[in-house]
Amino acid sequence: MSWKNTETRFGTLSISLHWLMLILIAAVYACIELKGNFPKGSDIREGLKQWHFMLGLAVFALVWLRILARVIAPTPKIQPAPPLLQDKLAKLMYLALYLLMIGAPLAGWLILSAFGKPIPFFGLELPPLISENPDLGSQIKELHELAGTAGYWLIGLHAVAAVYHHHFVRDNTLRIMLPERK
Repeated sequence: MSWKNTETRFGTLSISLHWLMLILIAAVYACIELKGNFPKGSDIREGLKQWHFMLGLAVFALVWLRILARVIAPTPKIQPAPPLLQDKLAKLMYLALYLLMIGAPLAGWLILSAFGKPIPFFGLELPPLISENPDLGSQIKELHELAGTAGYWLIGLHAVAAVYHHHFVRDNTLRIMLPERK
């Protein structure tokens, strides 16, 4: 299998990034959900918050590589071709997912910046994007949390659509994003 997309299937790079980002996004959500189980200020709670930040920023870094992979190579065709409305809805879903993968981590970076907190990234400390401004940080935090909630729905709908296409429509939507079987 080629690393690059073809007209008939996604390449190794796109497939690997897709599934890696699923794992990272699941871990981002797990960290933030699990942190509530531990007392404020506890080492475990603080560690989960740090991992939430770092994994979110990893998603932010990798989404740009994913976009580049989409730009430099063709997007495989769904066979049989879906109806026009379904195709448009799928494109809107992809746009929403990409906005989530860019917007939510960027908002997280802005929140930490606005509250004057360090921005950890696997042993590095990233620079703040804005000056300290707790009021703005609180507003961005509300948007970040809204994006997180929307993300549950978007990811869920994306997964349901893939299963629907695979089992009911019986097209190649899911198969072209799975590693090729020998």
